[in-house]
Amino acid sequence: MSQTPPKPDLVTVNIDGRDIAVPKGTNMIEAAALLGIDVPHFCYHPKLTVSGNCRMCLVEMGLPAVDPATKQPVMDPATGKQRVNWMPKPQIACFTNATPGLHIRTTTPQIKECREGVMEFLLVNHPLDCPICDQAGECKLQEQAADYGRGASRFIEPKNVKPKRTELGPRVTLDDERCILCSRCIRFTKEIAKEDVLGFVDRGSYSTLTCYPGRELNHNYSLNTVDICPVGALTSTDFRFKMRVWFLKTTPSIDTESSVGANTELWAREGVIYRITPRRNDEVNDTWMADSGRLLYKKVAADNRLKQPLVDGQPVTGEQALAAAVELLQSQRSYAAIVGSGRQSVEEQFLTHQLALALGSVPADIVGRVGQGDGLLVSADRNPNVRGALVTGLIKAYPPTELTELAAAIDDGAVKMVITFGEDLLKAGLTTEQLAKLSLIEVGTHPLSTTAAAKVVLPALTVFEKNGSFINQQFRLQKFHAAVPGPAQARDDLAILTALLTGFTGTAQPAATVEAVWAELAKQVPVLAGVTWASIPATGRLIDGAAWASQPFVEGETLHYKPVPAPARAKAEPTSDKGQGPSDK
Repeated sequence: MSQTPPKPDLVTVNIDGRDIAVPKGTNMIEAAALLGIDVPHFCYHPKLTVSGNCRMCLVEMGLPAVDPATKQPVMDPATGKQRVNWMPKPQIACFTNATPGLHIRTTTPQIKECREGVMEFLLVNHPLDCPICDQAGECKLQEQAADYGRGASRFIEPKNVKPKRTELGPRVTLDDERCILCSRCIRFTKEIAKEDVLGFVDRGSYSTLTCYPGRELNHNYSLNTVDICPVGALTSTDFRFKMRVWFLKTTPSIDTESSVGANTELWAREGVIYRITPRRNDEVNDTWMADSGRLLYKKVAADNRLKQPLVDGQPVTGEQALAAAVELLQSQRSYAAIVGSGRQSVEEQFLTHQLALALGSVPADIVGRVGQGDGLLVSADRNPNVRGALVTGLIKAYPPTELTELAAAIDDGAVKMVITFGEDLLKAGLTTEQLAKLSLIEVGTHPLSTTAAAKVVLPALTVFEKNGSFINQQFRLQKFHAAVPGPAQARDDLAILTALLTGFTGTAQPAATVEAVWAELAKQVPVLAGVTWASIPATGRLIDGAAWASQPFVEGETLHYKPVPAPARAKAEPTSDKGQGPSDK
C-alpha cells in the first residue's frame, strides 16, 4: 500500500522584503526564483555541486538578531519586529541555503555595484565579438552583461590571446578565449558522467581549460558540457556555425535509442532539423542526454530514405500500394502474421493489435534489442516502447531478440504472409529461404535487407515527423511531437494502419489522429482509462505497470541513474500575499 510522502520541513526566509516558506536547505538562488526574482549567476547549476567561482550571485545577507547573553530575540522598537543584523560584506547566494529567519537583499546599490564590477572582470579578456559568436542568442554572459553590466570597461590593457578551435574530443570544440572559468563542464564530467577528464591549467588571466594529459573528452555524454556552458567556449562540432538559434523552432520529443525515454528538444527551421538537445524532466533525465541520441535526426534526410511506394518493386501511388496490401491481407488472412516494433508509438501498437484481431488473432511479435546499459541514460533495452506493446496487448511478454516462433511457423507452412513495421526480418533470425516463402508487406522509413523481397513497400514517417507517445521503463507515458514534415509520398503510420483496417474490414475507422486513437485506447485498455492525448503533461504521466513489472526484462534493465531532486521545483508556500511565488509546474 502506497504511503503519502512526508512534507518537507519548511522554513521562512525573507527575500527583498517578501516572506516565503521553502524546504529547509533550499538554495537561495532557487528560493528567489520561486518569487520571480532573478539572482544572476554563471557557475551555479542546480544539478551540480556548488563551486562559487564566478561571484556573480552576490547578495546582502542578514540574520535575526539574538542577545548573546540571554539568547532572546532582539526587537526593533520602531517596527515591533525582530531586528536583522546585516553582514558588512556581500555573500554569494549559491553557497547559502535557507535557514529560519534568513534575509537577503538583491537590488541594493551595493549589490548593483558588485555585479557591475564582477561583470567587468569577466569581460577583461573575453572577446567582444558577439555578432560572430556561435553562442549568440543563447549566451548568458551576453544577457547578463546587458542586464547587470556597467556598459563600458575601464580596462585599456590588451586582452590575453588563448587557444581557439581546440578539439577537446570528437564532438566538442573549445574556444578558450570565451571561457569564463565557471567549471560547470569540469564538475559535470566528474560528478555526472563519472569521467574526470577536464581541468584548468595555469593561473590568473592565463588559466586555460584542457583535458588531462593523454585523455580526451570522448565519452557518450560529452555534449552536455556544451549545453551547460553559459558562454560560447564549448561548442558542438556538429552544430557549430550551422544556424543562428533565433531562427530555429523548438519541438518537444523523446530520445528513442533506449527505454529510458530521455526528454529532448528538436531545433528545426523550414523543414530541416539542425540539432537535438535535452529537455528538462526531473523525473526522468534531469537536464542531460546521451550524445548518441543527438544525431538520430540525420536519418530524416538520409540519402537512402524510403520515399516511393512500391508493389513488386515498381513505383506506384500510395493508394495503389495500400490497395495491394489490403488484397494480400484478404487473400492470405489464414496464413498471416504481424511483426510490430518496440519503436512504434503506443498509438501505432494499439492499431497494430487491432489489425491482428481483425485478421483473426494472428501471431504478433516485436523484436527485442539488447545492448550494454551505461547506468545513466542509455538502458540495456534499446527499444523505446516495449512497455507500450505490453500495455496495448500487442505482445504478452518481453520479446526475444530473434523471431524463432515465426521462423518455425513459416517452415511448417502456417505463415505465408507477414506485415512488418520497420523490422529487418533477416537480422531478426529468419533465413533467406524462409523469406522467399513469404508474401511480405513492409512499412518503414529506410530500406532493410528484406525490402527488395517485399511485395508491397509503404514509406512511413520517422519519429521526428509525427505525433505519438512512448511508455518508458518507469512505465511513464510521454508524448512526442512532429517537428518537420515527411517526404511527399510517405504516410503517417496511423494513416497506413487506419487505411489497412478500413480496407480489410470494410468498416470506417476513427480518424487517423492521435486524439481519435486515444478515444479508443482509453475505452479498451483499462490502465489508460480516462487518459486523453491532451491530458498527458509535458513531463509525462506514470501509469500502473504492476501487471507487467514482474516481466523478465533484460539484464541491466533497472534504471541505475537517479535524477537529482531539483530545488527550483520544490514546492514553496507563501506566508503572505506578497510572498506568492510561481506555481510548481
